[in-house]
Amino acid sequence: MRWPRLVFVLVLICCGAAHAELKLPAIISDNMVLQKGPGVPVWGWADKGEKVTVRLAGQTATATADGSGAWQVLLNLAAAGPGPLEMTVAGAKDTRTVKNILVGEVWLASGQSNMEFDVSRGQNAQEEIAAADFPEIRHFHAAYKTSLTPWTDTMGTWEVCAPATVGHFTAVGYYFARELHKQLSTPVGIVHTSWGGTPAEAWTSAQGIKDFPNYQAVLDKLSATRDDPHATPINSNTPTVLFNAMVSPLIPYRIAGVIWYQGENNAGHAYEYRTLFPALIADWRGHWNHAAPGSGKFAFYFVQLANYMDINPQPGEAYWAELREAQTMTLAVPDTGMAVAIDIGEAADIHPRNKQEVGRRLAWNALARHYGRGAIEYAGPVYEKMTVQGAKVRLKFTHATGGLVAKTLPATYQPRSSEPATKPLPRFSPDSTLQGFAVCGADHKFVWAKAEIVGDSVVVSSPQIPAPVAVRYGWAENPICNLYNGAGLPAGPFRTDDFPGLTMPKPGTP
Repeated sequence: MRWPRLVFVLVLICCGAAHAELKLPAIISDNMVLQKGPGVPVWGWADKGEKVTVRLAGQTATATADGSGAWQVLLNLAAAGPGPLEMTVAGAKDTRTVKNILVGEVWLASGQSNMEFDVSRGQNAQEEIAAADFPEIRHFHAAYKTSLTPWTDTMGTWEVCAPATVGHFTAVGYYFARELHKQLSTPVGIVHTSWGGTPAEAWTSAQGIKDFPNYQAVLDKLSATRDDPHATPINSNTPTVLFNAMVSPLIPYRIAGVIWYQGENNAGHAYEYRTLFPALIADWRGHWNHAAPGSGKFAFYFVQLANYMDINPQPGEAYWAELREAQTMTLAVPDTGMAVAIDIGEAADIHPRNKQEVGRRLAWNALARHYGRGAIEYAGPVYEKMTVQGAKVRLKFTHATGGLVAKTLPATYQPRSSEPATKPLPRFSPDSTLQGFAVCGADHKFVWAKAEIVGDSVVVSSPQIPAPVAVRYGWAENPICNLYNGAGLPAGPFRTDDFPGLTMPKPGTP
């Protein structure tokens, strides 16, 4: 439900004005999951100078409200749980009790519409909903709000996973949580904050984008209008406004990590996304760490954009390919991981329904990299290097677990148009079992290539290109490509060149 913005702001103002009574943020409430481990913040508001005592799992911690009425304690929950537990928060005049608390793993799920997409709209929805009896999975959905300045609270409640509730959970978040819950045998909480059709800059704070020239005029204008924030509605695509209203209120709730599905709205500025997306990650980690030292050391796993739109008959440039490349480059940021979805999209729908596989692939990243389950392969083949050998190019890959595989492609695909009939799936290289590879010479004009698996490499060639210079794979909005590893995971699109693309800024532009 999207609460009326003015009413919501007035509620926050009233709650934050005098702090006449002890108050907890919405996210610290019945049915919540707290992160297992040390340094878990519990916070709220009271009268200035009021002493507040928190009791949970045999621990007692005390804080004194500061000049603005804010207080915070840190709990060590390394040996606590899983629960259910009850917490009391006592001030000088009143006491708050929070019930049915679990201690386990907490992940924040954010992004745009493919993260917002709920279980009821997805693949096999009726069967999935009927089977969703997992009382140790909990879901908190932050209210849809925008703000010119950072807020300290939101609206939302924790819900226990059951057939009656799971239909409106984030589908990616739920399937991610379900896999973790099954593999780790621990409670899992999903804090869901997403909004369809929104760009990354809306989810980044003013501090986080202050060094991006493209946003300076907007930031200056927003700063000038803060004296009258109700003058006009704030568009959800505006830089900073979703961070302010939908992320800031969640800080410093302790989380194990973030799962992120976003990028469609930044595809037209993919080169900028190379730095904008890492800036968002650093921004979030910095804000969490500032609010509670140590709490910003969380993992950040994201979904690479799925295949979508018409299939191009010839190799060419593509906005979404450049955005996927920017996402891949973000893996250079520590403690990040990527779930490739190039094989589970839908040509006719920007919202592919198979969110089960997306959630699983994100969970495999978390299990292998965050939880130390090293036997789990979490990535498909990843391009490592190329070697030109005469008229052929040899490509080497990491994550070739179980060997490189040319997966059998379906015979038909559903076109983007509303036509009910499927079309034959094109084979761009009829004499090749691998599809999706293109090669070019010094003129930078790509042609489809024959590609074959030779041991732990892929060898690429074309009679049209006697002196190859570069290779691309899956370089399209909706590529036909089928390179996998023996673990059943697809290779992500890549290119060996750095030729100027569609979104590279022109000389003289920011």
